[in-house]
Parts: sequence; C-alpha cells; structure tokens
Amino acid sequence: MELFIYLFASLFSVLNPIGTVPIFVGLTQDYNKAERAKVALWTAIDVFLILIISYFVGQYVLSFFGITINALRIAGGIIIANSGFSLLNKKFNKSRGVNKEVEVDAQKRNEIALTPLAIPMLAGPGSISLLIAYYQDHHSTKDIIISCVAILFIAISIFLVLRSAHYLSRILGSSGIVAISRIVGFLTIAIGIQYIISSVLSIIRGI
Repeated sequence: MELFIYLFASLFSVLNPIGTVPIFVGLTQDYNKAERAKVALWTAIDVFLILIISYFVGQYVLSFFGITINALRIAGGIIIANSGFSLLNKKFNKSRGVNKEVEVDAQKRNEIALTPLAIPMLAGPGSISLLIAYYQDHHSTKDIIISCVAILFIAISIFLVLRSAHYLSRILGSSGIVAISRIVGFLTIAIGIQYIISSVLSIIRGI
C-alpha cells in the first residue's frame, strides 16, 4: 500500500491533471457532452499506454544509450523540480508548453486526446523519467503489479478530472485552479529535489 500511495501521489503531482482543466475546457468548448467524455476517455487511455510503455521499456532505452540510472534521476529531478517551480512561482500558463499554432491546429482536428492533451500536457519527460527510475528500485513481481495498478488509477483519475473539467472550471474558477496548481507545484519540487539528493548520495557511496 505504501508503494502504491507513493507512486500514485508522485505521478499525480508531476502530471497535475487539475492544471490541464482550463486547457481541456478551451479545446473542447464547442464539443457536446458526449464528445467531451470521449476525449477525456481517450486522453486517459493514451496517458496510461505512454506511462506503461515508459515503465517497462525505459530501462532498455537507458542501456542502449549507455545512460546510468543516477544520471537519469538527476536529469529527471531537475525537470520535475523545474515543473514544480513553474507551477509555484509563475502565473498559470493556459497553454502549458503548447504554442498558439499548435493550439489552433488542435482545435481544428477531430482528435486532440493524444496531442496535445496526453502529450505534452500530461505525460512528459518528468513522469517518464520518474517511472524509469522507479522501476530500477522496484521490479519484483509484486512491485510491478502494484505499479501497474497505480498507473491505472492515475489514468482513471485523469478521466474523472477531465470528464468534470467544465464543471470544475465553473466551481473553482481561475484562482482556485491556480491555488491547487501551486500546492501541487510545491509537492512536485520536493519530489524532484529528493530524486537529486538520492542520486548524489548514491554516487558518493560508490566513490
């Protein structure tokens, strides 16, 4: 249960589906209720597949490029901490790394679940590096099952949040979403710094 809570909380903080609410609302403002539910479902499925593939295949990518796990943890920690600082200190960015051209293109396309919603808004370098590093320390059969269940619950959470995005947007408003994003940002910074500290200590012990 501790492993499940740790991975679920870490992924939820890094992915920050609450922060995607305004973007989802903007991209689906001309959709009806059924169409919004479909986009929310496929976004959750896409995120689940991306995270699962990263979890199982990531280690082989590291081996192919000769990247050590400590290097990955430090790089991932920097990316995760930087994402947290962006959420904590800056005004909420409604495009979240998506330029105007991409946003306009997304609004014209019938399917926006994979891009830009699943990638890069939700599943990005931070969550991918987190899962690859997590697998290195927790790869027993039991841990793998728990990890897959945690990723599944993350996908379900994303679906529920996006499915209720228009409702949440009205209830929370911009200020409420910003407040939640900043709290999540603080937790994300802590996760990133912890990854860096763990990697540095591991390198020192190996000297």
